[in-house]
Amino acid sequence: MAKYLITIVGPTAIGKTALSINLAKHFNCDIISCDSRQFFKEMQIGTAVPSTEELDEAKHHFIQNKSIFENYTVGDFEKEAIAKLDELFLTNDYVIMVGGSGLYVDAILKGFDDFPEVSASVRVEVTSNYEKSGLDYLQAELEKRDPNYFSVVAKENPQRMMRALEVCIGSEKPYSSFLNQKKNTRNFTPILIGLEAERSTIYDRINQRVDIMINKGLLAEAKELFPNKDLNALQTVGYRELFRYFEGEISLEFAIEEIKKNTRRFAKRQLTWFKRNEGTMWFDYLANQNEVTDYVKAIIHNS
Repeated sequence: MAKYLITIVGPTAIGKTALSINLAKHFNCDIISCDSRQFFKEMQIGTAVPSTEELDEAKHHFIQNKSIFENYTVGDFEKEAIAKLDELFLTNDYVIMVGGSGLYVDAILKGFDDFPEVSASVRVEVTSNYEKSGLDYLQAELEKRDPNYFSVVAKENPQRMMRALEVCIGSEKPYSSFLNQKKNTRNFTPILIGLEAERSTIYDRINQRVDIMINKGLLAEAKELFPNKDLNALQTVGYRELFRYFEGEISLEFAIEEIKKNTRRFAKRQLTWFKRNEGTMWFDYLANQNEVTDYVKAIIHNS
C-alpha cells in the first residue's frame, strides 16, 4: 500500500494549523511540524505554537521538542523526521506535514543537499567581516555572489547568510547551485497543499497576530530569553526586535512595528520559496476544508 505525506505550506498566519488538524482528523493520522522556530520549548508565544486545545485534537511531533541551547540543524531535523515518518508509516498510510520553513520542508521531501567543505580560513574571513561591518556586509556580498539565493534567504538571519557566503567564497560557485541536486529516494508520495490570500489580507492577519502575541505576554517571554540573545535559535523575528528595545536602542512601540514589518517581509519570502514548486496545489485560505480533503482523496484514488 502506498504511503502519503500530505504537506501543507504557505505564509505565516494563513491558517495552516487549522487545516492540518482538520486533515489529520479526517485521515486519522499524526502531524509532523516543519516549523524551525517551533522546535524550541523556550519560545512559545513568539513562534505561534498551536494551543493546548489544538495539540490535543491531533498527535503532533517536533513541537517544542528541543532547547535553544542545543545546536539543531536542518540536517539533524531531516534524519529525525525521516526516522519518525518510517515509524508512523508502519501503522498508517497517511501523515500530515505542516510548516512555513521552506528549507526544512525541502529537506524532508527531497533530501538535504551536499555542500563542499569550507576551509577554516574562509570561515574566519566571513565571521571577521561580519563582526566589523554587520548585516550590511553579509547582504551586499551574498546579493553579489548569489542573487538567486539572496532573493529567498531570511535577510535578518546572519547565520544562514554567513553559511551561504562561506560556500560561495570557498567553492567559487553560487550557494544556490548546490541546492536540490541530491535526489534521495523516499518511501512516500508527497501531496502538496498551499494556502494563499491577497497580500493585503496576509499582512492584516500578520499585524493582528503580532498584537495578540503582545497581549499574550511576548514581552515577558522575550525578557526571560534576553540573557541568551546571542544564541542562534533567538536570531529570529519577534525576539530580536524586543532585544533591541531592552537594550534601549528603540522604543517598545517601534519594536512592535518592526516585528510586524519583518514578519511581513518573511511572509513574502515564504511565498517566493513555496511558489517555486510547481507540484503544489494552491487554495484560498477561506476555501472550504472539504474542498481540500476532496482534492487529496482524488490524488490518492488516481495514484
